[in-house]
Amino acid sequence: MTTVSIEEIQLDPATYLHRAQAGESFVVLEAGRQIAEITPVVSPTQSRRPFGLCAGEFVVPADFDAPLPDDVLYGTLL
Repeated sequence: MTTVSIEEIQLDPATYLHRAQAGESFVVLEAGRQIAEITPVVSPTQSRRPFGLCAGEFVVPADFDAPLPDDVLYGTLL
C-alpha cells in the first residue's frame, strides 16, 4: 500500500481519487503519522461470490433441520 502525505493529496486530490478508482490504496500521513486510508469502493457485483464456489467441498446431512436433543438444548441440567 502506498503512503502519501496530506500535503501531496491537497496539491492534486483528483489524481489520487482516480488512482483509487483504478484499484490502488493509499495510507495518508500527517506529520509522519497515519491518519487515514483511501481504498477503492467495491461494487456489490464485485463482492458477490460466484454460485458453486464450494461445490463438493462439504455435504449437508439429511437431518440438518431435525430438532436438537434435549441435552443439547438445555444442557445437562435434566
